[in-house]
Amino acid sequence: MNNSKDRNYLPKNYQELLAKYRKVPPVVLETNHPASPKRSALATGLEVYSGEWGDVQKLHLLRRTLFGTRQKDLEALAGLDVSQAVDLLLTKGTVTLPVNNYNDPANGVEDPEIAFGETWINSAYGDQYEGPRTNSLKGWLIKNMLNQDTSVEEKMLLFWHNLLPIQTWGVFYAKLSYRYFEMLRRNLFGNFKTMIKELTLDPAMLLYLNGTFNNKEAPDENYGRELQELFCIGKGPNANFTEEDVQAAARVLTGWVVRWEDFEASGILPSYFYSPFHDTTNKQFSAFYGNRVILGRTGEAGAEELDELLDMIFDNNETALYLCRRLYQFFVYPEIDAAAESQVIEPLANILRTNDYEVKPVLEALFKSAHFHDEANWGAIIKSPTEYVLGLWRTLEVEGVDPEDLLLGYTQHNSFLWNMANLGMEIGDPPSVSGWPAYYQTPSYDKYWLTTDTIANRAIASDSLVYWGFWIKEGVQIPADLIKFISGLNHPEDPNLMLLESSRLLLGMELETEMLNNLKSILLSGQQTDSYWSTAWGELTENPDDEEYRMVVENRLKPTFQHLLQLGEAQLM
Repeated sequence: MNNSKDRNYLPKNYQELLAKYRKVPPVVLETNHPASPKRSALATGLEVYSGEWGDVQKLHLLRRTLFGTRQKDLEALAGLDVSQAVDLLLTKGTVTLPVNNYNDPANGVEDPEIAFGETWINSAYGDQYEGPRTNSLKGWLIKNMLNQDTSVEEKMLLFWHNLLPIQTWGVFYAKLSYRYFEMLRRNLFGNFKTMIKELTLDPAMLLYLNGTFNNKEAPDENYGRELQELFCIGKGPNANFTEEDVQAAARVLTGWVVRWEDFEASGILPSYFYSPFHDTTNKQFSAFYGNRVILGRTGEAGAEELDELLDMIFDNNETALYLCRRLYQFFVYPEIDAAAESQVIEPLANILRTNDYEVKPVLEALFKSAHFHDEANWGAIIKSPTEYVLGLWRTLEVEGVDPEDLLLGYTQHNSFLWNMANLGMEIGDPPSVSGWPAYYQTPSYDKYWLTTDTIANRAIASDSLVYWGFWIKEGVQIPADLIKFISGLNHPEDPNLMLLESSRLLLGMELETEMLNNLKSILLSGQQTDSYWSTAWGELTENPDDEEYRMVVENRLKPTFQHLLQLGEAQLM
């Protein structure tokens, strides 16, 4: 799944289809909003937003907190004020368990331990079946994103997975990777300190960053470094921890291992403290941590040093500031200027510390703030591949394969994985322990998502949905039902209002008159009167089973939506 050049998701006759259907250039960057525009300093802060609260404002909130925005998501906010809308988004839903949907005897895949349709989350290590199980896990993550309620839950799961990552192919034990994701889900809106402790002892993380091999004879600094540099303190101007602090943290963490003997006996791989591996000497930290000394302990008491280490890290003001900066960059804007630092980040950090590192109050304050809703933040972030691909699918309400056909569902989700990997983002496997560069790497940040290769692949993805369908496998392609999509709008019969509503949902903003007129010209096939569309739509409405009427409407919608989805605004949120 790591070959970014794979094109198996394209139909074999792609070039022929492209020549037949493409009416506009592959990428049309007609936009007054340059990709990830340089935004000036804002005067707004964490005061509660009290401005206009119409569809465009609601869509900004939804686009930043969901993967795509459906008409039903917008309708879910009807009658709610800003505070109530945010409260709705901060609720958690329920998700089903991942199951064996990969058994395919015709292709020589048949897991002997897990029956088809049964979950593998409690299974013993599956050897060569860990590959299909890992793909099943990734497909399960995608399924949850596609089927999300009007809740920020799945977006928050991606945030934490990027900030505190493992690589599932590196762990290569689907059950452990599942437990890692469930640990993140359990703590989504909860206590950051609790999450970090659970992460530290998570078997998948102990394997991924070599914690299980960290012992007094050969301290491994990997996790001790990332705990400070990437997970809690960061690399900000005041993050002045030292190499000696990294080494001391590594010594504190010696002895935390996975219990291999239990694994051999039962397939269960828990973590536990093995005192003979623990460094019992005192651990001296630098002035950055107040010259703290963690006294060495012997026997089982050595496990208590972990709590002291975390207390020390979370007592440092940089920890709260760092998390709030990362939340801001993910949900608001990639770059943080002095005004944002003083008016948003520092007050958020105070909220986090005051609430003993509970995350939900921080999210409430941020999403309800005048700063978050400031118009300068609209369309100011380039969509990630996940937001782009799954967002298109959800917004257009594309119906996938029959949910009862588990194997075809597995194939469909693999196709999503390939598509997003070709755009630079493979779910479950960020490129490094730092996460995806677009979320942290200065000065480019989200511009990392767009290259000459990935922008063309994005155009292919939208063209596929509009014309020949999302490629599942040979003979199975799923197109967007554009007629069904616009039927769910308030005014599908009016070309002006239909295009306005469609652009709001798909672009999150109202296009200027000239751009809307360009789209309408395509919809009307160059004709001047609106009735050219209204009549065609009316005839189809009165004769829904007439293929000729349907073809007339579809042939006008497809080039219109192709052009709409290739506007520069379609890349932004």
